[in-house]
Amino acid sequence: MAIDYKDKVAIVTGAGNGLGKSHAIALAARGAKVVVNDLGGNVDGSGGSISAAQEVVNHINAAGGEAIVNGANVTKEDEVAAMVKETMDKWGRIDILVNNAGILRDKTFHKMSLEDFRTVIDVHLVGTAICTHAVWPIMREQAYGRIVCTSSPSGLHGIFGQANYGAAKAGMIGFMNALHLEGAKYGIKINLLSPSAKTRMTLDIGIPEPILDQMTPEAITAAMLFLVSEDAPSRAIVSCAAGGYARGYVVETDGIYLPPDQQTPEEIAARWDEISSTDNVHYYDNSSGPSMNFMNKAKDFAEKN
Repeated sequence: MAIDYKDKVAIVTGAGNGLGKSHAIALAARGAKVVVNDLGGNVDGSGGSISAAQEVVNHINAAGGEAIVNGANVTKEDEVAAMVKETMDKWGRIDILVNNAGILRDKTFHKMSLEDFRTVIDVHLVGTAICTHAVWPIMREQAYGRIVCTSSPSGLHGIFGQANYGAAKAGMIGFMNALHLEGAKYGIKINLLSPSAKTRMTLDIGIPEPILDQMTPEAITAAMLFLVSEDAPSRAIVSCAAGGYARGYVVETDGIYLPPDQQTPEEIAARWDEISSTDNVHYYDNSSGPSMNFMNKAKDFAEKN
């Protein structure tokens, strides 16, 4: 069955270029009314003009869709609140939020200023929280919502020179895990994209051009469209690039139990390979999972001794 967004309203942040532009156009093509949000400017956050976002809106409207432009800075609560109010005044609901706005200020950590660290965290992680917080009461009230946060392989696996960016992207995992639980009874689903695509933010990080040419934004948008559909999962991490798609998980090894007299760093060192073994790993639905695993191991030990 074809996936469409008829009668749905979407906000896409950072939608003037790259992934956000692709997301906004694709949502509109499938029937959504779209707020094309972009502060404009360079990939480091400097400058600013919503002209690129207006061009996306013009494209959507010329193709028969419905879209409006918005230049809110996702790090400014009042500007985001005004964007949400404008959306509600015009269309009366918000069904989809795609948190895509981002900047880069790459440097090795010993050369990075704390200002650059904070700025990247503010845009990616705090900006995601501000936008999500603004739409959350609306989605709770209407008992429906789909939220996508844009993470990164930098957050899942690490990239040299991106301590600030990676920290922000990894933080989204914890953010998603909590909101997945809080939103479940209100019909709100939240997921993460971990994309690699040819955009302004990836042109200068050393990826060979022939590979970049395969890493189209449209390939990432296909995953985004699934994650904001009515039948979407929740708490999923989708890693995607160049037409490849995989699901990411945060897992733990089965681990071991040490009785009190063996709870020493020396014993942990001696059994490190066993602790680290990936022969048996666990994916937990919530944070009680690891505790229960270890409590059961302690119980089994006590029963055998």
